[in-house]
Amino acid sequence: ARQALSDRTVELESVNRELESFSYSVSHDLRAPLRHISGFVAALRDRLLQNGHLTDPTAIHYLQILQDSSHQMGLLIDGLLTLSRVGRRQMVATPVNLNQLVANVLAQLPQNHPASDTAITDDPIQFIIGDLPTVKGDATLLHQVFVNLLDNAIKFSRPHPAPIEVAALADGTIFVRDRGVGFQMEYADQLFGAFQRLHSRSEFEGTGIGLAIVQRIIHRHDGTIWVESQPGQGATFYFKLGDQPSTP
Repeated sequence: ARQALSDRTVELESVNRELESFSYSVSHDLRAPLRHISGFVAALRDRLLQNGHLTDPTAIHYLQILQDSSHQMGLLIDGLLTLSRVGRRQMVATPVNLNQLVANVLAQLPQNHPASDTAITDDPIQFIIGDLPTVKGDATLLHQVFVNLLDNAIKFSRPHPAPIEVAALADGTIFVRDRGVGFQMEYADQLFGAFQRLHSRSEFEGTGIGLAIVQRIIHRHDGTIWVESQPGQGATFYFKLGDQPSTP
């Protein structure tokens, strides 16, 4: 029975690698034709406007839809490529100072997330960063975890920015907490699926793939990730990495 289980595990791992390879190849091959579509739609629109041949508001609207849709598809393809690369990437485990890593991420992240139907305030978001541990992990992948989690927290904290907290519990669990829109916990399992969204794109931008990337990275570190939330009270994402050296 143990040998059968081992054989089944190897088989599933092989199938998973094939699916990741297929997903990567398809996503990669879609980028070039999509760039052509997007580029030529923009060029056509600009040429017609310059020549005064594009005066019909409906035609202008249709061309704008084509541009917006090709841009959104590009984001989806990029997200799918990133998700595939996470599974294919060779892990390089080193000591990672999470305080320094989070500081680097915050220095790079934009704090304004436009939403078509929401007024955005210019007030800066306050970040409360606790004393984070040094962990053993892949620094590049962990950087991506915090990029996605903090970007998510910023996005869902608008239009009324509230403090965002990053800290660690005594058992080494890391959490990112916002006080944004939140959600019903009955939908929590959907969050980590690729292209899953709990809010419409008209409310909040995004592709719905960022948390799937985060979960895959945490799982590659033999870790676990979960979330707690209440509507109107924000959300807290927790994760714990596996095989961490004991602290003295």
